[in-house]
Amino acid sequence: MDIVGTSVDGVGVLIVVGGALLATLRLAFRRIQNAGSYYLTYRQDVGRAILLGLEFLIAGDLIRTVVVAPTLQNVVVLGLIVLIRTFLSLSLQLEIEGKLPWRTGGSR
Repeated sequence: MDIVGTSVDGVGVLIVVGGALLATLRLAFRRIQNAGSYYLTYRQDVGRAILLGLEFLIAGDLIRTVVVAPTLQNVVVLGLIVLIRTFLSLSLQLEIEGKLPWRTGGSR
């Protein structure tokens, strides 16, 4: 299961890196076409890649901590990691969409 957790972490890193590369390619293509507000779209694309990658990284940490070594110290460390990553996810969500995930109103 340690290998599975590490593999899930690897997928998360690949998603972040691949998403950033794809967003950069889209930025270059849009800039060539002179598409206007390309920076906002670029930030949103990179933010979405980071959000998805964070979800995979949290899943990998959960797998390794709960299944491989469920000691009290590891669970506390996992809790802190999940808190920090959740805060980052909420901050990115607010940046990308202009609203918190539980709000149903329109964006800014």
